[in-house]
Amino acid sequence: MEIADYFVPVETQKFIIPDKSHPLLLGNVIKSHLAESPFPSLEDTDIAILGVKEDRNAPDNQGCAFAPDYVRKYLYNLFQGPFKLKLADLGNIKQGETTEDTYFAVKTVVSELLEKKIVPIIIGGSQDLTYANYRAYESLGQIINIVSIDASFDLGLNEDKINNHNFLNKILTHQPNFLFNYTNIGYQTYFVDQDAIELMHKLYFDTYRLGMVRKNLEEAEPIVRNADLLTFDMGSVRQSDAPGNANASPNGFYGEEACQIIRYAGLSDKLSSIGFYELNPAFDNGEQTAHLVAQMIWYFLEGFYTRKNDFPDRKRKDSGAYIKYVVSMEEFKNEIIFYKSKVSDRWWMEVPCQGLQSKYERQFLVPCSYKDYQAACNEELPEKWWQVYQKFM
Repeated sequence: MEIADYFVPVETQKFIIPDKSHPLLLGNVIKSHLAESPFPSLEDTDIAILGVKEDRNAPDNQGCAFAPDYVRKYLYNLFQGPFKLKLADLGNIKQGETTEDTYFAVKTVVSELLEKKIVPIIIGGSQDLTYANYRAYESLGQIINIVSIDASFDLGLNEDKINNHNFLNKILTHQPNFLFNYTNIGYQTYFVDQDAIELMHKLYFDTYRLGMVRKNLEEAEPIVRNADLLTFDMGSVRQSDAPGNANASPNGFYGEEACQIIRYAGLSDKLSSIGFYELNPAFDNGEQTAHLVAQMIWYFLEGFYTRKNDFPDRKRKDSGAYIKYVVSMEEFKNEIIFYKSKVSDRWWMEVPCQGLQSKYERQFLVPCSYKDYQAACNEELPEKWWQVYQKFM
């Protein structure tokens, strides 16, 4: 089955404004899948948008399936920015007879895009689609990290049926398991079961409360830089900035903070897929949330086209493009090795994993910040380092 067979064409007449035509508007730059033209070629394509009109497993947010075209309405009317865009809009994946059919279509499409080194931008639909996105990596045999921007962990209870509040549990129990690390950014404690927090600690997963992240947003950059897959629940943005969600809360990230986090995601050499979920047009006063998601995608594009390609893998880290720092700690038997890129001034730290480098080649170099280096110099073991080290034990 060809990848084109999974898609319904984009109806651009619904959201392109005729009297606002300009050659540099995204609507005139994106290679769109239109009814009257062939499916766009994936040659010379860096990024592909796919809408997924699926919300049958979101009983508390019915209507989010209509989000993709609302986002396109604003995305297509933004200007390109200071980068040469190689972006295709593949259209909306046909809703399957069952949700499992839709998951299969998403998995198949995303897997093919990843194999072609094309970054998929998924516009949902409900966040349980993250499970389908995750399964796309299975065919690649790739162990991955997931970062979720969410007010809760979406572990749910031990229900048999997957939904938008328990999809993480399905990811954790899926076999074969190829999840190395899960990170939540922006959880709000009153939405999270204390047992779930304890479980996250036992699994050596990383969780960051909303207040802690907002206090120093720059520290979110190395956290996001460690992701292969990023999933963004629009319910994590405060209701005043993003009312388009049936579960919108008065607290959460501001719109500009959400855009900054997504720009960090775009900058990451490692990140290979991203999804935006739970936008519900039925609650979206003035279509404000749809407009915000469009701007978030714009910031992702800007970040992507300013990537430095300076991840210090085994071939690169001794190339002279990095400054190597070795920190010895009196009460710790291992030295901690840090690398600072001369290109971007970004930092990584190396976690020893004897005999496991080939399997975990993309995991033992952990993104960090200058603060982590300072902590090590002050005899404080960086928490990020310790979390990964325990996974290798």
